[in-house]
Parts: sequence; C-alpha cells; structure tokens
Amino acid sequence: MNSELDNIYATPSHQVSDFVFDQKVAGVFNDMIRRSVPGYAQIINTIGDFADSHVTPNTNVYDLGCSLGAASLTIRRRIEQRNCNIIAVDNSESMIQRCKENLSAYVSDTNVELICGDIRNIEISNTSMVILNFTLQFLPVEDRDALIGKIYRGLLPGGMLVISEKLRFDDNKMQQLLDKHHLDFKRANGYSELEISQKRSALENVMKPDTLTHHHSRFDNCGFSHYSTWFQCFNFVSMVAIK
Repeated sequence: MNSELDNIYATPSHQVSDFVFDQKVAGVFNDMIRRSVPGYAQIINTIGDFADSHVTPNTNVYDLGCSLGAASLTIRRRIEQRNCNIIAVDNSESMIQRCKENLSAYVSDTNVELICGDIRNIEISNTSMVILNFTLQFLPVEDRDALIGKIYRGLLPGGMLVISEKLRFDDNKMQQLLDKHHLDFKRANGYSELEISQKRSALENVMKPDTLTHHHSRFDNCGFSHYSTWFQCFNFVSMVAIK
C-alpha cells in the first residue's frame, strides 16, 4: 500500500481545523500512521496471527474503522479456504475507496464486503473476530459502551475482539513521561515541532482516549470475562477480549 509523504501540518496555519479522515489524509495515511503510532506494524501482523488461530469456518469477521484495509488484508491472507466473510466498515468515502484499491491488488477466495457507514449502525452477527484498530477513541464517549456491548452479543462463544487505542493516564507523572517519549518517537521519524503541535490541536476535539482501567471496566460491564493487554508501547496499547 503506497503512500505519499505526510506533510499536512508542515505549513503554519492561523486556525487549525479539526482532524478529518478526508482525501488528503487518506493519501498520506500509511506514512502518517507509520511515523505516529509506535508498533503499528507489529499490531497488524499479530492481528493476522490472532485471525489464524481464532477465526472459525463459515463466520463473519468485522474490521470496524478499517481505514485503508491493513487489518482486513492481513486477516484475509491468514483465513483462506475457511468460507468466511470480512465486513470492513469506515465512515470516510476516501478511506473506503483507497481500501477497495488495496484489496483489489491481491487475489483471494475470501470475500471482503466494504461498507461506507457509521460503525454504530452496523449489525454484528455470527462473528468469530472483530477488530477496532484505533477506532473507538474517535467515537463519542457516551456511545462506546453500547458498541462494545453490541459486539459482545454478536460474537460466537470463543470469539475474539481486538481493540487498539491510544491511552490517557490518571497518573499525571506517567502521562507526562509517556507523552514525552511518544513525541520523541515522532521527532525521530521526521516530524517538526510545528507539525506535532498543529496535529495535536487538530485532534484535540476529535480523539478522546480512555484510561486502561476504563477499558477494562467496559469489558466487564459488557460481559467479557477474559481480556488482557497483549501489546503496549508508550501510550499506545492493543488489547484482546474473548467471549
């Protein structure tokens, strides 16, 4: 999946607009996420490993907030000949179009149904695996419990939910420490102070991270009794929950 260089926030702006997943972002998204999210490639690869071990024949797999289809692609490669259906959903037409192009570049016997729509309105049924890869944090906080509850009800026994998110911390000292090292990661990947500052402003009203404790409480409240963090780097985490 090719991508242009992310320089969206390289030019000073008098007023930084809220972040949106538009055509401009879709065009640079691979570069943006590679340079912004530590461990992203590892997360995608391991989602494929989880799919290999947990996706059962004749079931649905949901990639909610699929963006350019990285998770769907890695899952599809690992579940050939299981007669499964992948439902990949994103509310950005630009992301869905790019996702379609990426998926069509590879031949597969596993169907991928692309839906441009709101993940809150998607029916979840007969599923052995659901992916929320850096998606939940963009939903209104008041809608998150309902979505996880709907996913739990749609999962088959033994079905798996993978959630990757940026975290916030109740402990201010830890928040400052891990924020600092994340910013150092972005600087090491070539982002300027201007780019870092302007993107942070753009995301301020759009992305609202939860604490790890909040995620765990949500799992409990929605019915999950088996869950754990399997990956963390700085303030980025990926969790797995099993019904």
